[in-house]
Amino acid sequence: MDIESTTQANKGGIFSRLGNYLKALPGNIKSKTINFTRSIEKIGKDDPRRVIHSLKVALALTLVSLVYYSRPLYDGFGVAGMWAVLTVVVVFEFSVGATLSKGLNRGCATLLAGALGVGGQHIATAFGERAEPIILGILVFILAAGSTFFRFFPRIKARYDYGVVIFILTFCLVTVSGYRVEELFELVHQRLSTILIGGAACIVISLFICPVWAGEDLHKSVASNIEKLANYLEGFEAQYFHCSEDKEKCEKSVLEGYKSVLNSKASEESLANLARWEPGHGHFRLRHPWKQYLKIGALTRKCACKIETLNNYLNPEIQSSLEFKCKVEEPCRKMSSESNKALKAISSSIKTMTDPSAAKIHIKNSKSAVEDLKVALEIVSLEDNELLAIIPVATVASILGDITKSVEKIYESVSELSHLAHFKSDIEPNVSPEKPPLLHRGIIKPVVDIDNTVDQIEITIQEITADSPEKENAPKNTSGHVCK
Repeated sequence: MDIESTTQANKGGIFSRLGNYLKALPGNIKSKTINFTRSIEKIGKDDPRRVIHSLKVALALTLVSLVYYSRPLYDGFGVAGMWAVLTVVVVFEFSVGATLSKGLNRGCATLLAGALGVGGQHIATAFGERAEPIILGILVFILAAGSTFFRFFPRIKARYDYGVVIFILTFCLVTVSGYRVEELFELVHQRLSTILIGGAACIVISLFICPVWAGEDLHKSVASNIEKLANYLEGFEAQYFHCSEDKEKCEKSVLEGYKSVLNSKASEESLANLARWEPGHGHFRLRHPWKQYLKIGALTRKCACKIETLNNYLNPEIQSSLEFKCKVEEPCRKMSSESNKALKAISSSIKTMTDPSAAKIHIKNSKSAVEDLKVALEIVSLEDNELLAIIPVATVASILGDITKSVEKIYESVSELSHLAHFKSDIEPNVSPEKPPLLHRGIIKPVVDIDNTVDQIEITIQEITADSPEKENAPKNTSGHVCK
């Protein structure tokens, strides 16, 4: 009886759960549909270029499909017309640089591999029918092994890896197909033509319809990362030294500002590699110094690492000495404030592509603050303070000094970029003296105040131009004082 009752209870539980699931199913479908719609909307709003890119890919595929749909084109290319469609799917990337990289790699690799495949087929045929497959097998082995080994070279891996893969694939297809296909030249011609058609469609649409430039994205990314460090320092100064201004904004910058900079290496290297493939556009010339952006990015990440260490001292576990903190507060705040202003000036100069000389004065002020800190520390070291209470504040001061040095290195690197990329210079125009310098002569008359009986002096000043005869008689050095 117990077993039967347990079985009936289990069946009842299963049916009840199934009933609850079916009742909740419409609501679950509705909530998932709403969440999916919101995610689509968010992706589109985050970067509207993604929507445009999707339409561009669809347009390229539609145009290239005409090779297969049109009867005259189909008679010329045959089934090989599908290679044009496959090329568009594989080659069309988000940015112009990525599309050019893949398109040129695929086109050159196909051309080279096709030529070598045809040549290898003729060489193998010369050795006779029995030796032909052996020769072809040896050629495939040598070229596949050599090409795969070349993929381990860092520069080839970064820029030509896709081309090497296509080279191996095409060479194997041509040599293997050529052993069984009589019209080898026609096969190679059809595949090469369709691949070139697909690649050309991708490149033309990517270049001339709402182009997305990898170089421009890299330029903006480097400037944005530097600005994030500046925002963090601004927030740190307000929070660490208990400033009440913009408290909510400070908390955001402290928690979120610098963290994305630490993981920017991979994206910057990828963008720099793709930017080298792009033609000149806008303010970016054909041989723009993209490598310099990687150098600036590396220095920015080093500064972000120091900021990450600094962030650990916002809420120290050990209570710091208020007396010691007050004595070093002024130079520390000056270092933080001037470094923040310097980074903002550097970021602005990159965005506007102007000379970063505006940051020079802030870097000079931050270095003078470091000297002031050394003087303050020498004075404090003579006093009797608890070591554990001094260490957190002294560490913060030391890290701020290191950040100041990092900011100076970033400035030097951006100045080098400004020179290499020919940024516009913000040189103040020379002031030409339109009027000659003025000399003055005066008449001093004592005035007596009858009521207060206090002697006063009335001074009348007259202008003497450079052409006045009084100029020659004017004394070179005059000094004096007024007495009552």
